[in-house]
Amino acid sequence: MTKDELRAELERQEQRFKDVYGGEVTTYAARPEPERKPWRKRASLLDQAFSEEIQKIEKELKTEGS
Repeated sequence: MTKDELRAELERQEQRFKDVYGGEVTTYAARPEPERKPWRKRASLLDQAFSEEIQKIEKELKTEGS
């Protein structure tokens, strides 16, 4: 069953419900998809050690340069 066929079937059922039972049909909008937050890589121990070493080297270069 395709989406168009399903829509047509639901419209037929809605019309039948209104005609035969005199009921009222309430339609609701689809709920929006939740926003996905961007994936972030958590720093590993090696990444942390590498950044610490770079900071130490930068500090040494600043003290030597002045």
